[in-house]
Amino acid sequence: MAIQIINTAPVAGQRPGTSGLRKKVAVFSAPQYLENFVQSVFDTLSDCRGQTLVLGGDGRYYNRAAIQTVLRMAAAHGYARVLLGQGGILSTPAVSCVIRKHGASGGLILSASHNPGGPDGDFGIKYNIANGGPAPEKVTEAMFARTQTITEYRISDAADIDLDTLGVVRIEQMTVEVIDPVLDYAELMQQLFDFDAIRALFAGGLRICFDGMHAVSGPYATAILEGMLGAPKGSVINGVPLEDFGGGHPDPNPVNAQELIAIMAADDGPDFGAASDGDGDRNMIVGRRFDVTPSDSLAILAANATVAPGYRAGLKGIARSMPTSGAADRVASALDIPCYETPTGWKFFGTLLDAGLATLCGEESYGTGSNHVREKDGLWAVLFWLNLLAEKKQSVEEIVRAHWATHGRNYYSRHDYEDIDSAGAAQLMDAVRGQLAALPGQALGGYTVALADDFSYTDPVDGSLATQQGIRIIMTDGARIVLRLSGTGTEGATLRLRLYLERYAADPAQHDLPTQQALAGLIAVAETVAQIRARTGRDGPTVTT
Repeated sequence: MAIQIINTAPVAGQRPGTSGLRKKVAVFSAPQYLENFVQSVFDTLSDCRGQTLVLGGDGRYYNRAAIQTVLRMAAAHGYARVLLGQGGILSTPAVSCVIRKHGASGGLILSASHNPGGPDGDFGIKYNIANGGPAPEKVTEAMFARTQTITEYRISDAADIDLDTLGVVRIEQMTVEVIDPVLDYAELMQQLFDFDAIRALFAGGLRICFDGMHAVSGPYATAILEGMLGAPKGSVINGVPLEDFGGGHPDPNPVNAQELIAIMAADDGPDFGAASDGDGDRNMIVGRRFDVTPSDSLAILAANATVAPGYRAGLKGIARSMPTSGAADRVASALDIPCYETPTGWKFFGTLLDAGLATLCGEESYGTGSNHVREKDGLWAVLFWLNLLAEKKQSVEEIVRAHWATHGRNYYSRHDYEDIDSAGAAQLMDAVRGQLAALPGQALGGYTVALADDFSYTDPVDGSLATQQGIRIIMTDGARIVLRLSGTGTEGATLRLRLYLERYAADPAQHDLPTQQALAGLIAVAETVAQIRARTGRDGPTVTT
């Protein structure tokens, strides 16, 4: 074996987004593309010698080949040890768990999260720092800057290693420990939740359906739910990770998880349903013929957190992304704890968690988590709900309705407009920004505007400033319209436009309206202000959740 220095040149378009660098497989697998980015990561980290790196991914196409490249480059940069998930598999929350438990300097996650996989699908890579969380923007921007000046990369010429056999191998002076991807994570879950109570729940006849969507959480759910907790065999469906996710879209929402929704809608359907996404950090919770919104899920877990042993001492605070509904704010007020409103992106929760200011965090895009790791965590949320069911001895619907009766209902919906031309999407947002100063005080469709702005955030811990994080139009009664562009896709010429709508109803007599009907007035106001149809050419959203 020998370490080689390979000449290279900058490749355009390697700026990481909120969740790392994501591109089509064809882009990532092009000569020197992956190598350039990984070299830029290692250059930004400076001295890697003697450090421990955690490595794994969601099993999508190109995952195994990319892991071999990263291993040879890590060896060339002097890493002492790599902890590698067996078969190249590690969920995103498991990577965070392993980093924190073993004192690693960081980790590389090979995933494009909820984006489709396969040879024509997407691939991605993200660096997590020593606290287990995503690299902050100042670090990712430094990585991007390095990609623009790179002239060479270092790599060992060692042969590929066996990714599937547990044990230790060497590349150059670096040891590679192929570890059970579930073990450390399962141990942590046992510390947080009452596994005996959940076992009794299953022994008493509770039936569940967990849809792994042929993604990374399948092995974790099978091992923990069926293996450790005694859920009936077959409770986990689509539990084997596939390189193309079985041809599906591994994004856990009612549109993409239609099989689960159909199972839960049957007269003899299971009592509890859930799904997770490509890399295991998102969750969808479903009762029998009853969907739970992510915003409500965060609020309900926060309101009942002390049912779980890991949260018996109560919560220090709650944090939510700005587009997430204000349901959690009402719980925080009732508990007399702070609720922080941050931009979208889990990295914004990291400083709050590290400083002990928040305990639970959540995003409306099916992401919930806590201070146990520094990522959102799909299976963690499922176990929390199961612990709650065991304690309350109520159905999912009964728990949600009881929460509404106590705190009121925040009607909430997100309308996604997929693959909007980037220039057109930017023009739409600029046009709305141009109206913001004049909107306060205006009467629009039965509402009166109290505040209109482009959300900015100053981190209360490190003082960092994030601007233009989404347009907010807030009414005098608290109803909200939010517009933002999502950068989690891989098509550089298009963006996803997201419209968020929220209205609060305190009266239980008003808690049974169809969501889109309850929000119809706000939908009309949003169209008046943003003129989405005229500016996008779309008659309606691609996906409504």
